Amino acid sequence: MTCPVNHPLIHTDPRLRAAYSEGAGIYRIVPAGVSIPSSLADLREIISAAGAAGIGLIPRGAGSGIPGNAVGSGVLLDLRERMPRRLEVDSASRAAITSSNITQAELTRAALSHGLRLPPDPSSSGWATLGGMVSTNASGPHTVRYGPTRAWVEALELVTADGEVGWLERGGKGAKIRAHSPPGALMRFQRDVAPELLAASDNIMARFPRTRKNTAGYALDQWLASHDDLDLIIGAEGTLGLVTTILWKLDRIPAARSGLRICLQSLDHLEEAVRLLVALEPSAVELLDRTFLDLLEQGGAPAEAFAGVPAGSEAVLLVEFERGQARSARGVAGDAVRALKHLALDVTAALTSEEEKRLWAMRQAASPILAGLPAGRRSMQVVEDGCVPLPKLGEYVRAVRGSARDHDLTVVIFGHAGDGNVHVNVLPELAQPDWPDRLEALFREVSDAAIRLGGTVSGEHGDGRLRAPLLERLYGPAIMRLFRLVKTAFDPLGIFNPGVKLGGEGSSIRQLKVGDAAAPIPADIATALREIERTGGYAQSRVEIAEKR
Repeated sequence: MTCPVNHPLIHTDPRLRAAYSEGAGIYRIVPAGVSIPSSLADLREIISAAGAAGIGLIPRGAGSGIPGNAVGSGVLLDLRERMPRRLEVDSASRAAITSSNITQAELTRAALSHGLRLPPDPSSSGWATLGGMVSTNASGPHTVRYGPTRAWVEALELVTADGEVGWLERGGKGAKIRAHSPPGALMRFQRDVAPELLAASDNIMARFPRTRKNTAGYALDQWLASHDDLDLIIGAEGTLGLVTTILWKLDRIPAARSGLRICLQSLDHLEEAVRLLVALEPSAVELLDRTFLDLLEQGGAPAEAFAGVPAGSEAVLLVEFERGQARSARGVAGDAVRALKHLALDVTAALTSEEEKRLWAMRQAASPILAGLPAGRRSMQVVEDGCVPLPKLGEYVRAVRGSARDHDLTVVIFGHAGDGNVHVNVLPELAQPDWPDRLEALFREVSDAAIRLGGTVSGEHGDGRLRAPLLERLYGPAIMRLFRLVKTAFDPLGIFNPGVKLGGEGSSIRQLKVGDAAAPIPADIATALREIERTGGYAQSRVEIAEKR
């Protein structure tokens, strides 16, 4: 592909483009060019050049976005590698200000010495950039009590499609905008779109899923609740502007924790168990389905990882409680045991940090097994983010299992049960020539099941290129029209992450990183990208990969 922009900040070296062709998830899309800005001035210049040429910009942090929101055929914009870094923690106000290229783990380490933390903690915390977390409204195990990223963002700096740079702040009714806010995008939004959203408020609230998490589409429901324009930017996956700096609210680290492992004999008990647990205000309720247990047993996980789990367990719940005092943490664990004893095959308590570590080792044991799959199998994340109302959780898990069985696909099911958010790894056998067709059938059926059950197809990872074509099915044409109005107000030329959020029709199970149709890239780069995927090494510089020969 020839890049239509000839600009000193846009590089077209084939090896560099290949190094940025993959992220987490299923896609390999070689970009037309790569840009690695080192300042706001660079960003503005690149935006201007892209707008003049009509080429898309794909913003990217670590590249760990699963549904294809960090890959694309335009100019890949690496916002992590060389942009200025900022990390300041203010213990007095329990706040932090960071650049978007700081990772969640870096902020966690800096806040720890002040007894503080940022509660949203996706499994990718070690490399996930904070800008990426804002762009996907990222969540994690602790979202069940503390909410997703949105709840912790107080303000953000935005670079718009007009090349304007400014801040959006929270401020109750109406966005509190600083004097140097980006006037063009906000003016268009307030003039052309806000009245439409207000007029359609009843339809918006009726069509948005009543789930504990939802990152599908633009957060019109959140904007109606807050009238803070930054709530549209959070979760927009870089399609409305580029987030460069964030002001965070932090939380005190609780003094005490306790944990439980609850083994259930039937999925019929899952909804009641989760409902009883959520009423006790846990900080995490994680689901490990029978398919997950099978992976551990068949994949050679250490026996201690699932020691004590009864053979007839259909699901395991890992539960954590956080409290201000050890007595309270022990007490609520006891309350949970008494509440669930009629449902559980086995309940194991963890009242010390060492005991809790042993319980949660089960959750981590799958990663090396999935990383070590033979060459003929790959872990493919295509139905990895469905979220349903809690009463429908067991039914949704059964739907995933049933569709996988019908299409002869092995799946591994786990997720955040306290939020009704289910992750699925599909393990197709690549030697079977029809595996992409069966994968697409699974994707279609499971997505339909999530929508039918009143859920969302995108709980916490965003839509990306994978799920953008599903949004009209989820929301209907009237809401999609409003989404397009929002996009046009902030990005009139459509240069920010085209194909994400507002993707076209047709199959999104294409441009895969595996299979005969995968785009050709140099073998050594393909090997390096595979190693990143296997080890979770998304902190690896893609520039270094390209330069290493």
